[in-house]
Amino acid sequence: MKDILKPILVLGCICLVVSGMLAFVNELTQPVIIKAEEEAAAAARNEVLKEAKTFEKAELVELPQGILDIYIGDHHSGYAILTSAKGYGGEIRMICGISPDGTVEGVKILSHSETSGVGTKAADNNSPYPGQFVGKDKNNLEQVDTVTGATISSKAVKAGIALALQGYELAKEAQA
Repeated sequence: MKDILKPILVLGCICLVVSGMLAFVNELTQPVIIKAEEEAAAAARNEVLKEAKTFEKAELVELPQGILDIYIGDHHSGYAILTSAKGYGGEIRMICGISPDGTVEGVKILSHSETSGVGTKAADNNSPYPGQFVGKDKNNLEQVDTVTGATISSKAVKAGIALALQGYELAKEAQA
């Protein structure tokens, strides 16, 4: 009986010590990770809405599913809207810059887990697909074709941009 309990106790102690060390390291790095994410989000907002220097988070009561945050650019320069849409490999998070007249100024994919080589044709910043939405509005968004072989991923990107345009309408109404 002692031969069985001794390895179990040793392995249990090792697991407790390693888990404690992992929790400690996580606690130390959490503020650094949060700060890096905030800086990346700020840089992405500036990238999709170049005219704005600062952004104020819109405090809307209820956002539709898929719209994560809405930021209003200074000097009526437009809106930066963070959205999430379901792609083939999982969630595609993107930020869209919408001008005051409701046209897309820029699109930046923040994260995705689409299939490398196929889904990335639609859901990657190095792909020309997200850039095709620049200058489009809610009336001509459907004029952008899906990417062959990456239909689900490209439809998800299009859905995320459609959500951003919906968020633009909500923010504009709230400001009126």
